[in-house]
Amino acid sequence: MGNKKMEVFVNLTKKDMVVSVEEKILPESMVFESLNPFPGYYHNLPTDPGSMYIYLVLDKQYPLEEVLRATQAIEKKYDWNFDAGKAYMSIGSTFLNAIRIKHLPSLDLLVKIQEAYVDQGIHFLMKKKLKGKLEANVKIVKFLELEKLADGIFLNSQDPTFAYIEVPKYLDSEEFIKVSMDVKYNWEGHEFDAASASFYIDGKLVEAVRIFSDKMDVNYLSAIKKLYVDKID
Repeated sequence: MGNKKMEVFVNLTKKDMVVSVEEKILPESMVFESLNPFPGYYHNLPTDPGSMYIYLVLDKQYPLEEVLRATQAIEKKYDWNFDAGKAYMSIGSTFLNAIRIKHLPSLDLLVKIQEAYVDQGIHFLMKKKLKGKLEANVKIVKFLELEKLADGIFLNSQDPTFAYIEVPKYLDSEEFIKVSMDVKYNWEGHEFDAASASFYIDGKLVEAVRIFSDKMDVNYLSAIKKLYVDKID
């Protein structure tokens, strides 16, 4: 059976340790860099700008379609290759709207991307600072093309280091951490990072786990999926 590709909106929820970025940004804007975007993965990760995960904090809540429309207009106008998703961040009692940027070709492009969003009517939070290393609860909403490898197993077509495995029910953050720890304790294969996710397919909301690893094949993902299903009550 041929693999089926589909375009979906993915919701991803995770904890992220971030630090404020002070250079190569719009003056007085609030920008964060993720210090360790894949805490469950211990292989050496690239340190070039393309591997950085950046949060551009917005001045207010913008509808998802406005952010997508602005992003598409920027991609059409400029020959820039970057990935953008809408993000919602909670840092302590502070709630922030943001655009999460990854696959940045150069740090010098960061301020130009901010300026391009401003030209599209998307503005950034100014003159407010949060210092030091900060733990953020993050929800990311983005548009992806997924390739169905097997029942309940999907690969990100644009970036095959990411996959999604279907699980039988929704897990809140505490449940997800507990189940993931149980899975990791009983896992003897190649390491991976996991985050809670969901997406719609054929009118159905699919609860899933996002898997990040440099080893992706059906057998590997099937084994992880089986462990998650076994550990979920």
